[in-house]
Amino acid sequence: MNERAEQGQPPAEPLDDVQAVARLHEGYGVIRSELTKVIVGQEEVLDLLLIALFARGHVILEGVPGLAKTLIVSSLAHCLGLKFHRIQFMPDLMPSDITGTEIIQEDRRTGQRSFRFLAGPIFANVLLADEINRTPPKTQAALLEAMQERQVTVGGVRHQLEPPFFVLATQNPIEQEGTYPLPEAQQDRFMFKVFVDYPSYDEEYAIADRTTGVELPSLARVLEREEILRLQEIVRRVPAAPSVIRHALDLVRLTRPVDAGRGRSGGSARAEARGSSELVKRMVSFGAGPRAVQFLVLGGKARAVMRGRKYVATDDIRALAHTVMRHRIITNYTAEAEGYDPDRLIDHVLETLPAGQLDESDHAGVEQVLKS
Repeated sequence: MNERAEQGQPPAEPLDDVQAVARLHEGYGVIRSELTKVIVGQEEVLDLLLIALFARGHVILEGVPGLAKTLIVSSLAHCLGLKFHRIQFMPDLMPSDITGTEIIQEDRRTGQRSFRFLAGPIFANVLLADEINRTPPKTQAALLEAMQERQVTVGGVRHQLEPPFFVLATQNPIEQEGTYPLPEAQQDRFMFKVFVDYPSYDEEYAIADRTTGVELPSLARVLEREEILRLQEIVRRVPAAPSVIRHALDLVRLTRPVDAGRGRSGGSARAEARGSSELVKRMVSFGAGPRAVQFLVLGGKARAVMRGRKYVATDDIRALAHTVMRHRIITNYTAEAEGYDPDRLIDHVLETLPAGQLDESDHAGVEQVLKS
């Protein structure tokens, strides 16, 4: 059912592609303005969450307690008019506690019994998986099908999740006792891994001032569900020039400890000539996989449109390199001994492969893909 119809309003006129890009750019500014009423600082975190949402991705948020991770997610869901659920992951949480279960229901008139599916909290538009590393792998895996296929299978019956479906999982980097680190295969399903850092002095003062008073700010709804679905479709239609896709591909392949130019189709001339650096070969056990290329391009598209552009630039790709690849690079003992974490290795790769410009041939008609 259309939300506007439920509220007694006439249905909104459908937007053409160019209008939709302008709408997303405008909505981005309004969302940011609304969220600053309750969220102090964390501008980069908010940007990345919106990029992932409009690119149909999922996000891991990592930070110490008290940095407003839950407040950011719930406020974002409210501004976008989306159904929000929060699951507190604990060691005794079972998969059925997330997905739901079948119960036996008796018809009082006939006495007949039948199974009825009781939906779990995963049936939401925005799902906050709080402290996901505190539950065993069996329960963590209950999210896999939902994240990838947007469905839940219980008792052999598939139940489709209502789009949009956006998972944000939080992790506490301090406490490691009684935790179950996410397997690499499940981490790879997340588009971004975002670090939530401490606020600055002025930001922390503003937090204390705002949250200890009587008046609490209220948030307005900026977008409706149907608009978000339309904007997600538009993001995928944004053109990415071949040179931009090749730049994303080269960055990812240079994180692998094998030569970036290997393979039947080879890499670009730059990456194939250079190959993986000796530093990467020495420090990395496994580099980022093909999903990193997909998420770099999709994230670049969303980032470009949110900034009012109708095409992707290499700057969009490079700006997302750390958040896309930091949880996809597995370092070895040598890296740990010498103080190299994935972020430092990504810095090295970005220095190894300078940013390029769109080729002249790429410019021709690149903005014509989106048209009314």
